[in-house]
Amino acid sequence: MVHVLSSRVLLRPTDPDRSRAFYGERLGLPVYREFGTGPERGTVYFLGGGFLELSGRSAEPPSPAVRLWLQVPDVTAAHAELREAGVEVTRPPVREPWGLVEMWVADPDGVPIVLVEVPADHPLRYRPGV
Repeated sequence: MVHVLSSRVLLRPTDPDRSRAFYGERLGLPVYREFGTGPERGTVYFLGGGFLELSGRSAEPPSPAVRLWLQVPDVTAAHAELREAGVEVTRPPVREPWGLVEMWVADPDGVPIVLVEVPADHPLRYRPGV
């Protein structure tokens, strides 16, 4: 059995400076660490219980199969903050049939980012009888 101590998502953006500006300035993710020098240096951001690393460069954007799922305490507040920061919201907050409130944005390479609020009465937070 593998004993995982930490985890991170690794993205190789097509334009590292543009992606660092998006994740660090527009989304406001705090930096965990930086390494290397120059435009392709690595930047690792805190991402809740994990990390997001931008390092290197890719000629092609990430696969459409890649998505980020970020739980936030209040999607409505996140919506207002991100719009104020100039982030294009691809879908405003909607309560999904499965009970989560989701809003969608995309990073500069088109990586979909789902911001999710788990309501207090949702089974992910509250399970009656347990």
